Amino acid sequence: MAEGDTVLRMARAIARAMRGVVVDEVESPNPRGRSGGLERLAGRELERVEARGKNLLLGFGELTLHSHLGMNGSWQVYRRGERWRKPRVAAWAVLRAEQVEAVQFGGPTLRVLREGALRRDPVLARLGPDLLAPGFELADSIPLLRAAADRELGDLLLDQSKVAGIGNIFKSEACFVARIDPWRRVAELDDDELGLVLRSARELMLAAVESGRHPHNVYRRAGWPCLRCGGRIRSRGQGDDNRMTYWCPSCQT
Repeated sequence: MAEGDTVLRMARAIARAMRGVVVDEVESPNPRGRSGGLERLAGRELERVEARGKNLLLGFGELTLHSHLGMNGSWQVYRRGERWRKPRVAAWAVLRAEQVEAVQFGGPTLRVLREGALRRDPVLARLGPDLLAPGFELADSIPLLRAAADRELGDLLLDQSKVAGIGNIFKSEACFVARIDPWRRVAELDDDELGLVLRSARELMLAAVESGRHPHNVYRRAGWPCLRCGGRIRSRGQGDDNRMTYWCPSCQT
């Protein structure tokens, strides 16, 4: 799944190429993209681009295009006429300007909302603080985590209503960097420990925004020796969704 760092990179790429540009043509080669009202964006200027956790918002005056990329979706920017890296039929949305085009491939959410509906939207309204926002404060998310004291840390970090942007990679990697066992319940952790995990996740994700690369200290390294202590890395499904968690039992306590 596209995590907050990937969505922010996509937002920056679209903003560099198209912010302030009029979209003169909108297309949905894949039928699955034709129910979101995209045609209303034709002839409008792209005024704002925002990453909000794992959500991407493209603002065209009183209309906003909201996309969530799920497991396999992506936004890609091309010069107009440049060959795409994926088949045309895979494109759900094409926003085409005079010299550039932004293309969305896949994802569970693609819809156009008016400003009032955007403010009232329950999906976006329930998001917690965006971990990668310039003004993010640890103190805003720690009480939200603390309110779910009976849940395991690794599972709770994926709850976008507590802190928005963390996915399976950075859940595992942040707990590793902080040396905290992701299976501990929040009630067993003090605020300093919760803050350390959030700060580690933010630093790792901001580094990934700049580099385009994800850390793999523990993620998908089950059975391999820990790079820090030499212990054996383990993995197991966690939470109601059984999302895989990777950790080192020897040095994460």
